[in-house]
Amino acid sequence: MLMCGLLLHTGSRHGASVNTPSKKPNFIIILADDIGWGDLDAYQPAEKANNTPYLTLMAEQGLRLTDFHSPASTCSPSRAAILTGRYGLRNGVTHNFAVSSAAGLPLSEVTLPHLLQTAGYYTAMIGKWHLGHNGPYGPTNRGFDYYLGIPYSNDMGCTDIPGYNLPQCPPCDSSGPQRSVHGGCYSTVGLPLIENSSIVEQPLDLWTLTEQYKSAATRIIHNARYSTARLAHMHDPLAPPLLPDASATSRRPDDSEVYTASLREMDSLVGAVKSTSDATDKDNTLIWFTGDNGPLEKKCRYAGNVGPFVGKWQTSRGGGSAKQTTWEGGHRVPTVAYWPGRIPANTTNSALLSGMDIFPTLLSLAEVTPPSDRRYDGIDVTNIFLHGDKTGHEFLFHPNSGAAGRFGDLQTVRTETHKAFYITGAAEACGGATGMEQLHDPPLIFDLERDEAEETPLDVETPEYQAIAERSVSTADYSTDTSAAPCCDPTQAVCQLQAAAL
Repeated sequence: MLMCGLLLHTGSRHGASVNTPSKKPNFIIILADDIGWGDLDAYQPAEKANNTPYLTLMAEQGLRLTDFHSPASTCSPSRAAILTGRYGLRNGVTHNFAVSSAAGLPLSEVTLPHLLQTAGYYTAMIGKWHLGHNGPYGPTNRGFDYYLGIPYSNDMGCTDIPGYNLPQCPPCDSSGPQRSVHGGCYSTVGLPLIENSSIVEQPLDLWTLTEQYKSAATRIIHNARYSTARLAHMHDPLAPPLLPDASATSRRPDDSEVYTASLREMDSLVGAVKSTSDATDKDNTLIWFTGDNGPLEKKCRYAGNVGPFVGKWQTSRGGGSAKQTTWEGGHRVPTVAYWPGRIPANTTNSALLSGMDIFPTLLSLAEVTPPSDRRYDGIDVTNIFLHGDKTGHEFLFHPNSGAAGRFGDLQTVRTETHKAFYITGAAEACGGATGMEQLHDPPLIFDLERDEAEETPLDVETPEYQAIAERSVSTADYSTDTSAAPCCDPTQAVCQLQAAAL
């Protein structure tokens, strides 16, 4: 599932023509769901897979970010942090919302589209929302002028012709009461397609959804002069395009080709958005492609490729090391930025960055000041994009959003090339193993520059470990000494000093 945020500036929202010239840029934010760092050809050119040619072209014409991270390792907390520029412990969203969730992203939070909307932008979103679907929590009440998409993940409802999934889900069953069947499959809760605040199709057709998204996105870019869009695509169940010129029973791709076929379909959608934008307002539009978290490992052949970030320390002990976890495969995501004439072409940057940086960067470029009554965790990366600056975050904190520990608990801390783990385990791998939940005191520390697979932690006795441990966290000294007690005259048996008369 692809989420596309179209933030297009319209000059004035109060009577001015949409053709009124303006210097404010347009923004198109493309958020791929459950995508792996290694899924894009631009990140693993030696593979010569040619699954994402449009994104490869976008990287060649723009900027490829190699150390970019989703704010969380599951959908709702990651998306909430992107829209607010704040960690989940600040914005209140620490794990996924459900089909029956009555609320969503707290109404006290101020969102990026709302702030841009007040500055004259036309804001549209296409694709998965997953931040609350009832009443005031829907996207058109959180800053988007237009919405077309699914209110949550596309495995959270049934369809008449199911997509590929593991376990495979049955089609909708209208004969019995609403119930949930094996593996979380929904038997009678039809997956809805929502336009603005109305259900327009239920259950929707997964197999034609991409074309509906493509049509809506290109129409909005054509008609609105300034905007933002958000798309989403790689979440199970997968429904890649049917093969042409074949019988009805043989039109689906071979099972081993399902994920790559879905990647190609996502890439074609990105290509259509980019081509339309280039033809409409090329030099005044920033397109920012990234992911909301890594692939869901337990989906096996239907999951993405994490590249070299395989989390060997965990996988050697059982359990998953991608989505839901804070191993690199769970949150390091492929990210490409494209802005002709502004972002230098064919460049790469290894600054430590986060999806939370979208919030302050777009506001800075739009010359919009966020409310000053709260703390933000993202940083403005304008100088990284436009001038090649290498200064990213000093620290990144990775919370538990689906594995070991309580939701929102700090699991890992990243500083420069080092990463400290305090909690590991409890995420399901392909095959069903989860791995033991473990607390680490002292923490496991890996040097990602030498060990990107996160296989061998540093020896706690080495000076390198001690230096990083002291930099990452301070430890209070609770040792005791009788001489440390405050005493007016240590030579006396009892410390006693009469107060002088005032």
